[in-house]
Amino acid sequence: MKKQLYITTAIPYVNAKPHIGNALDYLLADIWARYQREKNPNINVRFQVGTDEHGNKIEQKAKELGLDAKTYTDQTYVNFKYLMDLMQTTYTDFIRTSDEHHVRAVQYIWQKLSPYIYKAKYSGWYCVGCERFYTDLEATEHNGICPDHQRPFERVEDENYFFKLSSFGPKIIEAIESGKMKILPDYRKTEILNLLKDGLTDISISRSVEKLKWGIPVPNDPTQVMYVWLDALSNYITVIGYPDRPEYADFWPADVQVIGKDILRFHAAIWPAMLMGLDLPLPKTLLVHGHVHVNNVKMSKSLGNVVDPVELIKEYGLDAFRYFFSRHIPTQDDGDFTYEKFETLYNNELCNDLGNLVHRVASMILRYQAGVIGDVKKIGAKDLSIYHQAMKNLEFNKAIEDAFNAVKNLNRYLDEVKPWKVAKELETNPDAKDHLSEILATSAKELLNISMQLKPFLPDTANKIEHLFKDGVVPEPLIPLFERKYIKTKDPRISHD
Repeated sequence: MKKQLYITTAIPYVNAKPHIGNALDYLLADIWARYQREKNPNINVRFQVGTDEHGNKIEQKAKELGLDAKTYTDQTYVNFKYLMDLMQTTYTDFIRTSDEHHVRAVQYIWQKLSPYIYKAKYSGWYCVGCERFYTDLEATEHNGICPDHQRPFERVEDENYFFKLSSFGPKIIEAIESGKMKILPDYRKTEILNLLKDGLTDISISRSVEKLKWGIPVPNDPTQVMYVWLDALSNYITVIGYPDRPEYADFWPADVQVIGKDILRFHAAIWPAMLMGLDLPLPKTLLVHGHVHVNNVKMSKSLGNVVDPVELIKEYGLDAFRYFFSRHIPTQDDGDFTYEKFETLYNNELCNDLGNLVHRVASMILRYQAGVIGDVKKIGAKDLSIYHQAMKNLEFNKAIEDAFNAVKNLNRYLDEVKPWKVAKELETNPDAKDHLSEILATSAKELLNISMQLKPFLPDTANKIEHLFKDGVVPEPLIPLFERKYIKTKDPRISHD
């Protein structure tokens, strides 16, 4: 096994507040990073996060506020860093695309790609929100309005530099079909292959300074700045030291790159073409997650249904947030959120199923055995093959589901063997003591297994469970893992007639 592993997340524009999609990137990458470190403590996992700070959207927002772009990004990038830290993501590398090293490295990348770059006049339909051009056919299909941002395309005419993306199509197809660059889930792989087989066109990779000033200057041409996607995609290698810090080669290619489905074409077409032009290997896996809808409707500022991840974490706690979005939002597909669903699952599954189970077992060990757990070594090892296979497949929702199936089974086991009834026989049945000790030791061992499974997902909760049962004696006082909360919904225990 490799001694170094590398996972990346998409870097968001800093012109708006962080949203659930950003949080999902950080969460999925953090689950994978924690799992790899738990599985092999000797592995060095590098985990990249960052912010995308150049381009039209940033420049326009700064102008609206009467600020220069650098001052604006200095004020706004911290919103994303705050979310990453609030989520306790175990990232190792944070990058801003305005960092000096990144700027110099991207200019080097431009020069290295120069055999595939040419200058030409361009006329096309452009969406500032997407930071990309659309073909005449695409513009017609969408009636001249961007489907994602609901704003008319702008007709742009300019003299730009172009990247020969068309030259790389067959090689990218071969890399995907052969598995050199895996795309998960499979239907996303099919989706991008269909796009690639239709043929790639060369893309504009610069803007004139008359139209955009806030960007990385094109080497040897002061009239042009680089297109934001060329700049942004490069962050995955510049953050680990490319090209001047040799250690970057210990970690590249990335083992997993976590992205949302809306930026798949950039990461599965433009990015591999850039890497091929640089003579660098392609990432091993693109993990493509879906969107989180609210009550089956896409989140939108205009609809007022945008969910603030910071608010959720502050109101319900970090592990509650991590729980819902890792178990109840499919890792590789779209998912749905409502405040009512979130709160109901928090109270029923975390407070009741898991929290009460842990408290129940610990209380019985304290009451019946003075806190002494008994010999858990006699209990056989648990089969965790379903859990590990799900983690390997990057289906994290299935892995945490397996852990909560174990919670359900342990609750069922206790209801069947009724240790509280066995405890009543301690004075009359000479076998009751050993029987009760076996039941409680089995339960404690299973909770330790569950805590191990939960470590990548609910690290704080897992550590609390481990603390209760790992040393052979249950410590006091017992503190509930989760407190019931009724913040967004009515308390069902209260009549509202």
